[in-house]
Amino acid sequence: MDKPDAPARVVWHTTESGDGDAAFKSVANYLIEIGAEPHILYDPTTDRIGQFGPLNESARALKNDGGTRTNRVGRACIQIEVLARASKPFTGYWKPGPNFKKLMVAIRSYGVPDSFPMGALAKSYAAATTRDRSVWLTSGGHYGHCHVPGNDHWDPGAISTSALFKAAPAKPADGGKSPTKPKPSIPAFPGVQYFRPGAKNQFVTALGKQLVAKGYGRFYKVGPGPHWTAVDRAAVRAFQTDQGWTGSDADGYPGPQTWKRLFS
Repeated sequence: MDKPDAPARVVWHTTESGDGDAAFKSVANYLIEIGAEPHILYDPTTDRIGQFGPLNESARALKNDGGTRTNRVGRACIQIEVLARASKPFTGYWKPGPNFKKLMVAIRSYGVPDSFPMGALAKSYAAATTRDRSVWLTSGGHYGHCHVPGNDHWDPGAISTSALFKAAPAKPADGGKSPTKPKPSIPAFPGVQYFRPGAKNQFVTALGKQLVAKGYGRFYKVGPGPHWTAVDRAAVRAFQTDQGWTGSDADGYPGPQTWKRLFS
């Protein structure tokens, strides 16, 4: 990897093909033939999975972005090709099973958060999506091929991002036999007065760092720091919106529930 100090990330692709065992074999052979292997090939209808190489080494499924070798950004840049078409989101009909759960365990072992830092996925070929270079270089999380700078594909289509994370295991893959780790304590919410225009304190810094850790680093060109700014508010509002909140519940000012979810 060229940038192993950058956070790990995942890129979702679709093969623009059918599914099933015959397609699995022919697509795998084709990817090898053209030298465009991802790390993972996954069939959403059978839960079949294949792996082309180690997850912490470069795959070859992305175009470069000028001088940046996009396949080599991050501690890991895990490329997943799903046997599906972007025009028919696979989360609408898939059958995730134990292999998908193991894949998500492997992804999370690299510290990849359950978030999409670039936001919405493309709903069609003509739809505009965010391809922010600074976000790509600095933020860990999940991305669509449609988000990667220097690339022009719109896959994987408008898949349900919540369905991806819902299908992941909520407990250790060994059935809970692993030693239980104590849950980290959530720092007490200091009060709304610490997050208002003109505020300067350590709680603003802590909030900003946690937002970056949760995949909202794209808002911070500099910092986070102790001064409460419009940048902090925009990042908080994005986090609140991703919780499904609207109106005054997503005004960009953290309250006890925002703080609890952010630090949990």
